[in-house]
Amino acid sequence: MNITHFDDLLAAARAQPEPQRLLLVFAGAEPGSEPTAAQRLAFEQGHGGELTPLMCVDKGLDELTSFAALVEQSRLAGPPWAIVFAAALSGTAGSPPDSRAAEAPLQRMVDNIRSGVLANMISFDTAGLAVTLD
Repeated sequence: MNITHFDDLLAAARAQPEPQRLLLVFAGAEPGSEPTAAQRLAFEQGHGGELTPLMCVDKGLDELTSFAALVEQSRLAGPPWAIVFAAALSGTAGSPPDSRAAEAPLQRMVDNIRSGVLANMISFDTAGLAVTLD
């Protein structure tokens, strides 16, 4: 399945043979600590900058119906964000993973974002569209 929107991710997760739990890290974008004029201009045009994890959450598929619902929940829970990183945690023997099982993988995601290691996560913009980050 080609995932181009967050709702595609939800559909793919629901289609898995084992129950899934989504791991989500919301990040803000900033131009950096001392950007050059060119870097600042590029940032203002939507390119470059630094990502900073702002908040993270794990959600069972029964807790999340759509990207619109996620956006509404995130607005109530924390600061404005620019990108949400997503990964899935698979259950076993027909049982979904619980929040305790998600703690360490979520922390690894936060650490990886801080380090610029973005593999094994899908990123989405504020419209729910999948984006590729350089």
